[in-house]
Amino acid sequence: MHFISPVLWQFLVNWLTHFALFPPEASTIAPHADALYFFLVAISLVGLVLVLALVAGFSFLYRKERNPEATQIEGSTLLEATWTIIPLALFMVAFVWGALLYFRIYNPPTNAMNIYIVGKQWMWKAEHPGGQHEIDSLHVPLGRPVQLTMISQDVFHSFSIPAFRVKREVIPGRYTTVWFEATKEGTYHLFCTQYCGTLHSQMIGTITVMKPQDYEAWTEGSTSGMSLAQNGERLFASLGCNACHSGSATARGPNLAEVYMTRVQMTNGAYSMVDDAFLRDSILNPTMHTMA
Repeated sequence: MHFISPVLWQFLVNWLTHFALFPPEASTIAPHADALYFFLVAISLVGLVLVLALVAGFSFLYRKERNPEATQIEGSTLLEATWTIIPLALFMVAFVWGALLYFRIYNPPTNAMNIYIVGKQWMWKAEHPGGQHEIDSLHVPLGRPVQLTMISQDVFHSFSIPAFRVKREVIPGRYTTVWFEATKEGTYHLFCTQYCGTLHSQMIGTITVMKPQDYEAWTEGSTSGMSLAQNGERLFASLGCNACHSGSATARGPNLAEVYMTRVQMTNGAYSMVDDAFLRDSILNPTMHTMA
């Protein structure tokens, strides 16, 4: 995807990173995002230099001393087509490139590990599949896709990890997702990039990328004793949800066994995906989604 040699590309990135002009590339998506960024900067600079050169050149060639009477120019179809087609082609390249990158960023792999993130003035709360909890920090394994399922508890936030080149709005009452795969061990900055109140500048945190074996050791040492699935099963029983959704002949509600992340038919004939947003809406408003 790079239009320059890998050696020159690495030199450019290392130089910018060394002088703190650019965050490090620490995820699989980062080089692709940077390539598109530098492509846009390059064509913008070329366009800027070309326009300035033409303005200066024409101002010199057609100044009053050399051309006291204005020359009538009828135009050139070839020239007009050229300056239309070339920019259009560049814009289409940028559009297709950006669209493909967008789809890649917002379509996580099926084997991605899911971590839940809650944004709240002015902190980030993370909950791992094993039940581990973190505040303003996030530990992830190296070389494994990680999907973040995020929601806000109060106002709009924006979850951003510059080193991974990922950023996604975190919205009240609605789940948003983003994914990444870390490629370098280390500790990286986490920011809220949406103004969210007086202490917005302090809504920061760290992302710690660990070797898989170190991450496993960390999860074992940080466990709360109950995974998210186990805690959900406990709540399902203690809150009486199983009285209506047990799947027995006397149950009033639909059987919820093995319906997560499957498409189910609604009473209106439409089909819906039973994802996190579907379940959250159904808990808060049981009549919002009525399964057939």
